[in-house]
Amino acid sequence: MSRPEPGRVLRLALVAWGLGHLAIGRTLTGRILLAAELGAALTVAWLTAGLADTNLYLVPFLAGVAFLVAWTWQAVAAYHAAHDLAGARPPAPERSPAAAIGWLSLPLLLWGTGFWVIGAQSATPAGVLDRFMSAWTDGELDAEGWPSHLVAASSQAAASLRAGEGAFRDLRVRVVREDADGATAVAEIVHFERRASRFLGIFEGSELVPVVDSRLLTLELAARPAELPGGGDIGAVRWELVDAEAS
Repeated sequence: MSRPEPGRVLRLALVAWGLGHLAIGRTLTGRILLAAELGAALTVAWLTAGLADTNLYLVPFLAGVAFLVAWTWQAVAAYHAAHDLAGARPPAPERSPAAAIGWLSLPLLLWGTGFWVIGAQSATPAGVLDRFMSAWTDGELDAEGWPSHLVAASSQAAASLRAGEGAFRDLRVRVVREDADGATAVAEIVHFERRASRFLGIFEGSELVPVVDSRLLTLELAARPAELPGGGDIGAVRWELVDAEAS
């Protein structure tokens, strides 16, 4: 049996966990790694489905990072094992096979950016309010994505806003009360006034200060317990808009 070429072993290991070890004849280790990859991928998917939009969003994110680190580790281990079997190491070629490990930066980049498209959207009252404002200022709220009473209240407030103040200019949403179970936020029309100020208590200057003109909406949020798929309460909560009243 010919000795495996380390570059080929590395490329196989980058395709799936354990393929590199299978190529150098370490069958048991290779099979264990293949099974571990499947289990780890399912675990990351399970955690992401249950916790990505909760206050425990870092759990699935870090699990995904750990999955990629383990992927790198088993590939490097297979590569070094292949070199050990080959005996003395020849000088690295100009385009070393070890450079292929850099391709793992692509899934890391995809995970690191793609996760935040869905992650933490309901982790805090501020996150929920940000989604609400993005949907509201684009036009009418989607009745399928928000409670009906919230859609009605926001439509009433938007009609008043367009009639009196123009399109959502100088609209501010802020949280005025928050505890472990719920929060209250208000949507207000503000204007800005320039007021005198001092820098370091010595230098005179000015600053723009928001002044409330009118309140459009009062929003109530609640922290709902969130469970993992299949059950399992680990203390995660998902914030939701549960009530709204037009002023």
